[in-house]
Amino acid sequence: MRIYCCQNHVGQGLDEFVAKTESYPILTELSESEKLSTKCDYCEEPGLYLVADK
Repeated sequence: MRIYCCQNHVGQGLDEFVAKTESYPILTELSESEKLSTKCDYCEEPGLYLVADK
């Protein structure tokens, strides 16, 4: 499972990940090039973080 989040939705992304997978998430900051092409899964802001299991 991979969730892309902006600064405002990072908490929601972490909560959703734990609720759905029942495991600990890994929060990774995206690189500058990834930030340009990635949108937040909850709004239209650029994605700054990736919540994933690997």
